[in-house]
Amino acid sequence: MLVTSSRELKGLNRRFRGKNKPTDVLSFPAIPGVMRGFAGDVAISAEIAARNARQLGHTAAEEIRILTLHAVLHLAGYDHEQDNGEMARKEARLRKSLGLPVGLIERRERTDHGKVRIGKSKGPPNGARSRRPAKPTGSGSRATRASR
Repeated sequence: MLVTSSRELKGLNRRFRGKNKPTDVLSFPAIPGVMRGFAGDVAISAEIAARNARQLGHTAAEEIRILTLHAVLHLAGYDHEQDNGEMARKEARLRKSLGLPVGLIERRERTDHGKVRIGKSKGPPNGARSRRPAKPTGSGSRATRASR
């Protein structure tokens, strides 16, 4: 796991997703068959995490744990943009059991219903398909290593 600057996340986002903007968190799934038992890598912007934490009234450490949980779910194959709420339900259960404040998907769902937006929203969090390996996406979603 890499906790770094927004500048570095912007570079990773541009390189692996073709989006020339910073994001809060990226997940990089492991290359199949290369290292057994390794799920992948996670990169988090410390600056965005700190800003979101201030806006939401919790600590930067809590925000990094929220982002990490979100990213790990992506590494496990969940995709909130495609899974009809499966990842949102899993994230909410785990977040509650870990004692973490509001998670990324829940923030976006609140935003979609007219509440104040915190952080980034990439559109509807719940798509029409069931869980499947995610294609490269941002804000906690998977990026690809193909060009790495």
